[in-house]
Amino acid sequence: MTNPATIEDVARLAEVSIATVSRAIHYPEKVAKSTRQRVNQAIAITGYTTNAMARSLRMGRSNMILVLAPDISDPNFSSILIGLENEARANGYGVLIGHTQNDAERALEYLKFVSSGQAAGLVLFTGHQPFGHEASVERLPPAVAVFEPVFNSSISFVGVDDQAGGRKAAEHLLAAGHRHIAFIGDSKTRLAYQRRRQGYEAAMDAARIPPQQRTVLAGDGSIESGRLCVEQLFMRDTLPTAFMCVNDATAIGVLNGLTARGYDIPREFSVIGFDDIPQATYVKPALTTIRQPRSTIGKKAISLLLTSLEDSQTPPQEVLILPDLIVRGSVS
Repeated sequence: MTNPATIEDVARLAEVSIATVSRAIHYPEKVAKSTRQRVNQAIAITGYTTNAMARSLRMGRSNMILVLAPDISDPNFSSILIGLENEARANGYGVLIGHTQNDAERALEYLKFVSSGQAAGLVLFTGHQPFGHEASVERLPPAVAVFEPVFNSSISFVGVDDQAGGRKAAEHLLAAGHRHIAFIGDSKTRLAYQRRRQGYEAAMDAARIPPQQRTVLAGDGSIESGRLCVEQLFMRDTLPTAFMCVNDATAIGVLNGLTARGYDIPREFSVIGFDDIPQATYVKPALTTIRQPRSTIGKKAISLLLTSLEDSQTPPQEVLILPDLIVRGSVS
């Protein structure tokens, strides 16, 4: 049976001292980036695992962070998770993933990691606090929301500036000459989607587009909801010339609905999405969209969470990152 790797093995492979390996693990900000990369590579090759129990005793808490996500198949999740995990590991923390599948009971099950002291902090992808958490834990640990802000709470949020992104998307369509633009995917329960609509309205107001030239349809952010919105619009007398969609999945549904009816995109209709998921480049035409800086969101979320872990009096913050417009072929 092979003996477990030691810190000496890592130091030997990385060609640094044992003290440097320790600093790279526990205080990465004090180590040069090139040295930190060599140490991390040596850790990966040797399979060395730091003594988490000793570190937890020294710090008086767990060195694990619990991530609650409703849908790990969401293309946005994996990219944000990479940023989360890289930053957590660089600071000596591990990540536990709780896939709730939108099930409140599952979320409460995962909260047992908190009540048993196995998780020090919480990252929420859910857009809400775990339902019924008061009965499971005395109080929630330091937490930060990503991807979706939490309604009416004191939980910090790190994410894209949805309102600025929504405005940028609408302005791109306006600059292309469109005046009757439909907003597809309005929601009363998703704060991020509401902010994207606010950006749409702000751009339309600035361009002095009257209300009768604005069309807003609700949706749940799925491909099917985008397709159904197209069907609803074709029951009306007046059609928009462009579709601003609340996310890329909705936009793909709109593209499917329009092409199924034989329309040429973007010659007859223009479509813009939001998120820049990988599938956005594979549809025809490739989707013009607003890109979320997902890895950066993950890194900043962990940094903010670690600050809260060090100082429980840290006030809640909202960190918004400006998105980029990605121009492809779906807008004319």
